[in-house]
Amino acid sequence: MGKTHSEIENTLKRKKKGNLIFPTDFRGMGSEAAIKMALNRLNKENIIKRIAHGIYLIPKIDPLFGAISPSPEEVAEALAKKEKVNIKPTGAYALHKLGLTTQVPTKLVYLTDGSPREIKMGKTIIKFKATTSKKLAMAGPYSSLIIQALEELGTDNIDEQTESKIKALLRKESPALLLNDLKLAPAKINDYIIKLL
Repeated sequence: MGKTHSEIENTLKRKKKGNLIFPTDFRGMGSEAAIKMALNRLNKENIIKRIAHGIYLIPKIDPLFGAISPSPEEVAEALAKKEKVNIKPTGAYALHKLGLTTQVPTKLVYLTDGSPREIKMGKTIIKFKATTSKKLAMAGPYSSLIIQALEELGTDNIDEQTESKIKALLRKESPALLLNDLKLAPAKINDYIIKLL
């Protein structure tokens, strides 16, 4: 067992169970190859669990439910925090997050100012799609998601039920944030929301 392996193992003992870890967490403890090898070995020894390429978990066992794994959302957020980039749900995933669809998407698409990439987590795919800073400047917890969702849906074929749900969500938004986001929205979506309200 090499020096890198034992240094990583000691570091892991001080981390909380359920924490996500990345190879870059151990920079300075050895070469990239040595860190990769150590993590592979620790994965085989069940000290950590590989949940996707380059993403590991310190297993947490619940007495009732057994091993607890993080959700794809938690993985995406941890990754964004680690890489110091911004992410925002878009498309079908934005619709689901708003409760506008009950279908759970198997692909979680996020807009990011980081580099585009895809992560496969079991049957779920997390996709980071590079975007403009304008799209990420939307700040409202509801309005920013609604605008992303409407870009996916289009404004022409929305049924009355979905429309009233959108209206109710927009009413929860702070007027200042809504105004900010509408300025950044495509013209067609801005007009649609104004008419709706």
